[in-house]
Amino acid sequence: MDRRIVTVFGGSGFVGRYVVRRLAAADWIVRVGVRDPETAAFLKVAGDPGYVAPLAADITDDDSVTRAVDGADCVVNLVGILYQRGRRTFQRLHVEGAARVARAAHAAGAKRLVQISAIGADADSPAEYGRTKAAGEKAVADAFPGATLLRPSVVFGTEDDFLNRFAQMARFSPVLPVFPTRFQPVWVGDVAEAVFRVLNDGGTAGKTYELGGPQVVSFRELMQLILKEIARERVLLPLPLGLAEIEAWFLEKLPVPPLTRDQVKLLGMDNVVAANALTLRDLGIEPMAMEAIIPSYLDRYRPQAKQHLRPE
Repeated sequence: MDRRIVTVFGGSGFVGRYVVRRLAAADWIVRVGVRDPETAAFLKVAGDPGYVAPLAADITDDDSVTRAVDGADCVVNLVGILYQRGRRTFQRLHVEGAARVARAAHAAGAKRLVQISAIGADADSPAEYGRTKAAGEKAVADAFPGATLLRPSVVFGTEDDFLNRFAQMARFSPVLPVFPTRFQPVWVGDVAEAVFRVLNDGGTAGKTYELGGPQVVSFRELMQLILKEIARERVLLPLPLGLAEIEAWFLEKLPVPPLTRDQVKLLGMDNVVAANALTLRDLGIEPMAMEAIIPSYLDRYRPQAKQHLRPE
């Protein structure tokens, strides 16, 4: 049987590497479209020799996107940013870049396109992130009517930048901030499996799925779960969003900002699967609970003397 070819934009990122590995494990030929192919070289061993190929592709450039999707059976776009810097803006990547990928995939005759969006994508969102994610969804649907949209909640896993960030913070800070937000964290392996199943099921074409785990947790509950896992006690301090926005004004000037004013606007809204949405279970996936996964990577943040002890 001929191997199918898939182009994965953003395949070297946190979610992307799991998507690439899942597709390679199923004997797909995977082109990993990234701005710097050297950053994706580690993925070459995910499949048979020569079947995972990093290539230079920038979704802000027509020619490189066209070359990347030429001859591809399927296309996956995972490119997204949480903060803006220089020319890497929400508008250029979430909207214009997503539209460019969709147009090129359609012109190349790709059979399937998966666009990774986010819960909170809404044209009326108070955050520019949410508005541009929604505009990107519309642009993709217009250019490739059969595209499937996947909207994950907060994604967790070994390399995540969410649970790891707060666990690292708890090592040094006696206080952790708490915001009035609820999440439905989803394991990165389940997101990758969702991409795989969508690409293999033509019945998912044109549909939108919201991806969340089995638990809805408040920000406080999430911090408590982290602290229990790393065997540390810290003060959880509710931080009003108005004060957080002032702090974010300073923090967003850092090279890699831990918080921006736009993110504060997102924290004012719950990040959970809508009641009437198609979900992981509609794809035949039973989502993994956080407690089954996070001990495998948060243990490193425990006090040295307690590395092998479980908290009561």
